[in-house]
Amino acid sequence: MTVDPTGRIRPREGGVDLTVQRYFQSPIDDVWASVTSSERTALWFGPWSGDGRPGGRVVVTMTAEDGEPTAHLEVLACEPPHRLELAMKDEHGTWDLELRLRRDDGGTTVQIVQHLERRAGIGEIGPGWEFYLDRLAASRVESPMPDFADYYPGMREYYESL
Repeated sequence: MTVDPTGRIRPREGGVDLTVQRYFQSPIDDVWASVTSSERTALWFGPWSGDGRPGGRVVVTMTAEDGEPTAHLEVLACEPPHRLELAMKDEHGTWDLELRLRRDDGGTTVQIVQHLERRAGIGEIGPGWEFYLDRLAASRVESPMPDFADYYPGMREYYESL
């Protein structure tokens, strides 16, 4: 399967923003539930537990990753049904992420925005978000999950050239 990359880079003070997006022909409240309800995130990313309010912390089991590691995230902002901002620290560094949802042409556009201090690693990061957004899309229509091999390393050059 060939998957075309969609990510974009935008400079910002102190770094760059990597944005990857998908459009869903569904109401925003339903898509919001797919990205915030543990039962629904379990279908494409992984289940979570903890305090999902701003200032709270959650633990996510990343079911699409080898060994199903857990990730500890701090909820920086939660503005239903439009914005969720999370911070995660792991052995690869700090991840500052936003999920932005907007009503768009009768459906909903979802953007994953990762705030990066530098472009290092973008050749791996971009394909990963493409993969996860397509997993979200597959979960919503009960389709088979995509294979990460269709995203990486094939998209690495695209992302490194941004």
